[in-house]
Amino acid sequence: MVGFEPIGVIHSPYKKAEGVPIQPVFSKSVTARVEVFPQFQQGLKDLDGFSHIMLLYFFHQSDGYRLLCRPFLDNQPRGLFSTRAPRRPNPIGLSIVELITIEDNIITIGSPDMIDGTPLLDIKPYMEKFDVKENIRSGWYEQADNRKQTTADSRFTHESKK
Repeated sequence: MVGFEPIGVIHSPYKKAEGVPIQPVFSKSVTARVEVFPQFQQGLKDLDGFSHIMLLYFFHQSDGYRLLCRPFLDNQPRGLFSTRAPRRPNPIGLSIVELITIEDNIITIGSPDMIDGTPLLDIKPYMEKFDVKENIRSGWYEQADNRKQTTADSRFTHESKK
């Protein structure tokens, strides 16, 4: 059995899933606080030298999943694993956000795309040398109708199982 222990909690201005930016790029002027639990604070040493961090977190308001879903940026049903939909067999999220400040056990971040109270599972530094890739293909998204939707609706929350 696999188990995770949250290392903190994300405090964002988004109180419910509906209306949350669908990716960090759509919340550039917004900030949030990441509270790292005191027993993990020592692990923040040296993190302040990075401009961006990767947050891994638990989609705590996601319930169930479907292997075919209609992503926010397209009208066609797509295979779940070709999307970033939050309703997944293992509801784990990943966001690359700007690291603004660290004060004690509180990290201020820019461009949050998670709901207030989201359990934090891990933090990793974003490193351009390792994380930027070349010759990228974006699958179905390259031909998608490229809807202009930038915030979530209720399709991936426990209230709606469309």
